[in-house]
Amino acid sequence: MVTVKNYLKRESKSGGKFFALVLSGGIEPVKSSDGNLYFTARTCTVPASFDEETCKDLVGCKFPGSIEKVPCRPYSYTIPNTDKVVELSYQWDYVDNPEEMMKEQLLDSDVVH
Repeated sequence: MVTVKNYLKRESKSGGKFFALVLSGGIEPVKSSDGNLYFTARTCTVPASFDEETCKDLVGCKFPGSIEKVPCRPYSYTIPNTDKVVELSYQWDYVDNPEEMMKEQLLDSDVVH
């Protein structure tokens, strides 16, 4: 299950305005690089065709799916509150059908090899 936590006003490359929903997955335990346990929740944004009033009404709404790590083209990311820049090759995306996502990744990896 995912929960709509917020919404953001965005601008497209062509200058058009739209809204994106901020989704949050369930809380999960994670071990840090130094071995300490902490809790986190995966988040992502998903573009929406709704007006602002509808986006406001959707905050708190829960629906099926999950937020999964999905491969993408490498990009530079500055770690918040630091000057450290790292290169990442994944992003967090909303997935409503994990089986389909797995099938797509298998097909993609077959093409690469």
